[in-house]
Amino acid sequence: MCGIFGYWDRRRQPLSEEGLSGMAKAIFHRGPDDEGIHHQPQRGVAIGNRRLSIIDLGGGHQPFVSDDGLIAVVQNGEIFNHVELASELRAQGVCLRTQSDTEVILRLYERDGIACLTRLNGMFAIAIDDARDDALYLARDRIGVKPLFVHDDGQRLLFGSEPKALWPAMQHKPGMCLEAIHHYLTFNYIPAPWTAYEGVRHVMPGTWQKYKRGRHVQTQRWWCLADQREEDFEFGEWAEEFMALLDDATRIRLRADVPFGAFLSGGVDSSTIVGLMARHVKEPVKTFCIGFEDPRYDESAFAMQAAWRFGCDHTMEVAELNMLDQWPRVLHHLDQPHGDASFMPTLRVSELAAKHVKVVLTGDGGDELFAGYDKYAQFFARPDALTLSQPDFERAYFDSISLFNPAAKAALYRPSAREQLAGIDSFATAAQPWLAEARHFDRINQALYLDMQLLLSGNNLVKPDRMGMAVSIEARTPFLDWRLMEFAFRSRGETKLSAQGDKKHWFKRAAAPLIGEDLAHRRKQMFTVPIGDWFKGELHGWLRGLMGGSDLLNTHFEHTQISRMLENHVAGTGNFTRELRALAALALWHKGLG
Repeated sequence: MCGIFGYWDRRRQPLSEEGLSGMAKAIFHRGPDDEGIHHQPQRGVAIGNRRLSIIDLGGGHQPFVSDDGLIAVVQNGEIFNHVELASELRAQGVCLRTQSDTEVILRLYERDGIACLTRLNGMFAIAIDDARDDALYLARDRIGVKPLFVHDDGQRLLFGSEPKALWPAMQHKPGMCLEAIHHYLTFNYIPAPWTAYEGVRHVMPGTWQKYKRGRHVQTQRWWCLADQREEDFEFGEWAEEFMALLDDATRIRLRADVPFGAFLSGGVDSSTIVGLMARHVKEPVKTFCIGFEDPRYDESAFAMQAAWRFGCDHTMEVAELNMLDQWPRVLHHLDQPHGDASFMPTLRVSELAAKHVKVVLTGDGGDELFAGYDKYAQFFARPDALTLSQPDFERAYFDSISLFNPAAKAALYRPSAREQLAGIDSFATAAQPWLAEARHFDRINQALYLDMQLLLSGNNLVKPDRMGMAVSIEARTPFLDWRLMEFAFRSRGETKLSAQGDKKHWFKRAAAPLIGEDLAHRRKQMFTVPIGDWFKGELHGWLRGLMGGSDLLNTHFEHTQISRMLENHVAGTGNFTRELRALAALALWHKGLG
């Protein structure tokens, strides 16, 4: 786990050493152990790395440079099958001087070119400077576990693991992207490729970009989850393959030369991961959980039950439920507005784990792959969910997951914003292209596919990455092993959500022998805090003052609409928790820019 950064100038104009140093300093928290920069000012290119040392502590310094000095590689992330790949290379006579997974990327690239990406099982954002071709490659892992942002003004490309890494290399920080905020109000996060900043975009998951002088940027998608085709399974064979894949995905994610552990909530996802970890380690698995005094939000008893079952070295702390003093800090690390309150407890449990370990395994991805959220059961309980026409189904599911619908957004905007955003439809622009890829899947899998592409990479993977990196720990996600993702979308939707609305239908049955019936079938509990209640009482004045004093909200939004939502929420005539939370996050984020 690290942070990467760099630039590539079409005019061969060098970036100052001060600019490069500033880029590195901006993401120090992602890699406090080491720094390395490969700078060729005569070519106008540099790639750099801030390193959190996890594998080959002494020999893993980045960048890795080829023997002839013409190829340099940096990465943010881990290649979990690097051991097998290194053995393959050595069998072919390739000399590897370290045990580092980044050297494996370099040697594979020397052998196979950018096609080597398909051989990597891991989470990664990679930059490769190839002076032989005077080209720069940027590549991102299959589903976007690791972030990578770019700003290209037509003359100079800047890239970094977080937007804040770009600012030291720019004369002026980019202005706010109003279209991105328009999409934010729909999704509660900004979907890729947009960001909150004009001209700053994501390298998309499963994609590489090639920069060469005098040519358009070449972009190629090197992996697509929609390539899968659904198959018929008997439960027994499904369960055997599922558990075998998840077990191996967990096993290879235990490769580390530093202490590791797991986040454990006592839910089916994290309990299964911890149960599989216990099979492969000699010492008790270190597990971490935070509890709350309010039983509506406290899962610590379930976590303790799982920890006892697997003989874990379990650490639990009771945290203050009101963590809103951490909200500005959370948004600083996110660089963008997010309306998801669970970032705050995720930061808190990350701080707890960071006192003991450098790596944690998490259950992220299980809900999107196997239909774990209540919203799936609720939507597919509609009597017409399976009989709607395809266009009507796509629109209906999109509407069911939207925060503000188009009419609500239009009413919220001031006339100038409404005019500027006229004709920009979040459904057509951000969601429909993904749904179009998934039409060969059954309808449950279509819904899950959209969330894999938008919710997972846009919000739910941002959470463990930024909150873990804020305190310099690495989060690993066995459910997002590419083999398991492909298996999940070869599995029909009825294996995930039963006709009776049982979520993670076959998953829970398959995991029950490992984790026990109680944990397998317990009711899902969201990892969040009761902001909606606070907005009615102790935080009412704070919220009204925050939103009333926000330059962003006052410039673009109708204050009467916001006040009406707040008044109805306080009166109990409507529950506007999510809408008010999203607007508060937007105001706090914008306030932090000053």
